Amino acid sequence: MKKVYEFLKNAGTYYLATVEGDQPRVRPFGTAHVFEDKLYIQTGKIKPVSKQLAINPKCEICAFKDGVWLRVAAELVDDERVEAKKSMLDAYPSLRNRYDENDGNTQVLYLKNAVATFSSFTGEPEVVEF
Repeated sequence: MKKVYEFLKNAGTYYLATVEGDQPRVRPFGTAHVFEDKLYIQTGKIKPVSKQLAINPKCEICAFKDGVWLRVAAELVDDERVEAKKSMLDAYPSLRNRYDENDGNTQVLYLKNAVATFSSFTGEPEVVEF
């Protein structure tokens, strides 16, 4: 998991894919945070991505940096605890102008049953499960 976290942090932007009915939806994300040995992302409950994940928690994350791409297939699990939200927002203080751990909108989700694949055109893929 640490290698996946570090890759996402270094890439800066990654893309999260969900489904809405039979339509795939992809959007850029930038939050990746480890709390209690789990990899978390953050969004707002008012956003369509939150509603899509409530119906189907399966997602895929994709990031690219320095000729290597990462794909992570996982389920996202909502963590309602204030401590988890606060930890994320403390790690990303620039989000505090839009989010607060007690605002009823901030949502943090951790990856469960994750299968991460690091690939490039020059080497064999590396698979990490967590």
